[in-house]
Amino acid sequence: MFDFRKSLYGNSTSSASADLYVPRFGGAYANIRLPLSVDSGSKFCIILVVVAILYSGFLTMQDFRTVIDRMSTTSTGSIYLVATRALVYLNIAVILWRVLLVMGYKPAPTLTDAKLPRCTVIMPAYNEGKNVIKTLRSILKSDYPIEKLQIIAVNDGSADDTLYWMQQACENANGRVELINFTRNRGKRAALYEAIKISKGSIIVTIDSDSIIDRHTIRRLVSPFIDPQVGAVAGSVRVLNRREGIIPKMLEISFAFSFDFIRASQSMVNTVFCTPGALSAYRKKAINKDLKAWLEQTFFGKPATIGEDRAITNIVLRNGYHVKFQSNSLVYTIVPTAYKQLCKMYLRWARSNVRETFVMAKFIFKKFRTGPRSGAIVNFFMSSISMLLPQAAISAFVAAVFIDPQVYISQVAFATVLASTAPVAFYIIRRRSSDSLWAYAYGIFWLVGLWWITMWALITMGNGKWLTRDLPADSRQTISSRIINFLRAA
Repeated sequence: MFDFRKSLYGNSTSSASADLYVPRFGGAYANIRLPLSVDSGSKFCIILVVVAILYSGFLTMQDFRTVIDRMSTTSTGSIYLVATRALVYLNIAVILWRVLLVMGYKPAPTLTDAKLPRCTVIMPAYNEGKNVIKTLRSILKSDYPIEKLQIIAVNDGSADDTLYWMQQACENANGRVELINFTRNRGKRAALYEAIKISKGSIIVTIDSDSIIDRHTIRRLVSPFIDPQVGAVAGSVRVLNRREGIIPKMLEISFAFSFDFIRASQSMVNTVFCTPGALSAYRKKAINKDLKAWLEQTFFGKPATIGEDRAITNIVLRNGYHVKFQSNSLVYTIVPTAYKQLCKMYLRWARSNVRETFVMAKFIFKKFRTGPRSGAIVNFFMSSISMLLPQAAISAFVAAVFIDPQVYISQVAFATVLASTAPVAFYIIRRRSSDSLWAYAYGIFWLVGLWWITMWALITMGNGKWLTRDLPADSRQTISSRIINFLRAA
């Protein structure tokens, strides 16, 4: 039975410290003692805020109903209320549908050495410095048969010492790592393209250079390709630096819901929408003929320099293949710890999502593959709606300010807490941890500080800047220190 107090304070009965379990490459855990005061105090504050919001929501419920009644007397208000109710009921129905799908989800069985295909792992890097050694080292420790594993590192014209550390890694890898060096920065697409051209494997695995993988990760990621209909597989992304601030703690819960719930449900209808750059695998046959077009893709006449992962997923789907999610294939990656960097990351993701949604619209309603397609269409429809909701919410907010702003704000916060309960419950069920409370903090954080992301992405969808690509030297050193600490714990 889940013990909330035990989860809040760790396995120790003392109030002086808590247990942090850091995944080892072999699947075991390292036990690190951390002070309790900050973590438990933060969770207690979250509980207090949630209770206050719920209390305020119940207090203003009657006033809110009065506002609703007033809105229903006008034609515009009536239309808005009908549309809002329809969206609420639709979202509830889709969530229940996804719950049923996730309940039936299981990762593909892990293959034996004899059944594993030849695989090429590609790690592109730009201005990552010594971090590349840590990533390559985790790849070299994989339990994938050495004779079936090709590893290619690509230096994308880094301005720092990335090339030096890649060369050091190659020298210490007994010839197992091949190096491609660009004399100038050409972008991630070009780096992947050049590596795929010389790849020998029938399966292409891509791993970001600021990430660490488990020793079983590649074997598990490649296992679903035993089904010839599978064209791509998405790995499960975890937050490596989740103990380094409020933002990583919130993103850990957000990622868990995004991958183990959303992508798991998409996998059940064979249509995962995005294979993440941090860890993904592709059947070379499914993408080979479209690689040149993918490299030279444009948007509004400008080269597409972002969203390479979503774009290549669209290619796989359009070519009639299935895209699956493998929940037990784990990658640990660094996420932003500061608000400004987080916004840049989200803006890049949102812009690529807008762009590739237009691309997907060209084939999703056609017979792009044999077998059922209704699940893919439902997910596309919900994804499209999610891009328009922020604009509707802003319009409603502006209207509500002139009616009764206090009631409206109270009810929006109330609805946010209720909506955040889904990832909270999911994380508790899956991880048995009170860290799930950070989903409430994330919901409120999004409402206050990130609501504008989708709207601004729509307005500036033509902006193809990477935004987070160039990191100052001290930031790169901080990332290097995080990975080193992780490896020491492992």
